[in-house]
Amino acid sequence: MKMPDLPLPDGVSLHVDRSAEQVARALAARVAAVLARRLAHSAGASLVVSGGSTPLPFFRALSGHSLDWKRVTVLLADERWVPEDDAASNTALVKRHLLVGNAAEARYLPLKVSAETPDQGLKAVHEQLSELVLPLDVVVLGMGNDGHTASLFPDASELPSAMAPENDALVVAMSPASQPNRRITLTRSVLARARYTALHLRGDDKLGTLREACSDLPNELAMPVRAFLKPGLEVFWSP
Repeated sequence: MKMPDLPLPDGVSLHVDRSAEQVARALAARVAAVLARRLAHSAGASLVVSGGSTPLPFFRALSGHSLDWKRVTVLLADERWVPEDDAASNTALVKRHLLVGNAAEARYLPLKVSAETPDQGLKAVHEQLSELVLPLDVVVLGMGNDGHTASLFPDASELPSAMAPENDALVVAMSPASQPNRRITLTRSVLARARYTALHLRGDDKLGTLREACSDLPNELAMPVRAFLKPGLEVFWSP
């Protein structure tokens, strides 16, 4: 397949295939290799994934890889503040499609707790994540057509704080006006320092959004994904 003409920043690589399944398998193989290398030199490894429908074939492919999964800690980049039995819960998605098969032994750290609002739950979530070893080892991000990634939405009033490089908080509550649910997200500083980051995309519309993001990299608050278009990023895309 012909590579799309994209003005990617120096040091950002693009992996393309016509099949979403092929791209998902390639991404899973890459992530599994990174985790295996980390586990060979460390007591454990961390894996941050994103929700939605695009990652599902990646989840299924990754769960079949043979790793010492009991030493892998899995968490989401962000979560909607809904119960796990809600159709919008990304936790439920991860448990159904990733934490199965070989990956069933992985440790999962939820971002959603029992508090009524994400603001009320922030302290408990921070305590829940206190055992995380930073920097994160692997982060797999998605991207919306507005240029958001994780729950770093351009129309959220909390975005400047969540995107501030000096904000060393692990998570922040987010209330994007365009979304029906309030959310909680890992901050830009935590996500951006990961040892390995991939951006997993599907569809021509996402390619157009990525092209727009690449056209004005300094304007990060307008399209927060721009903060991650840095050397070392690998983009995995299928039509």
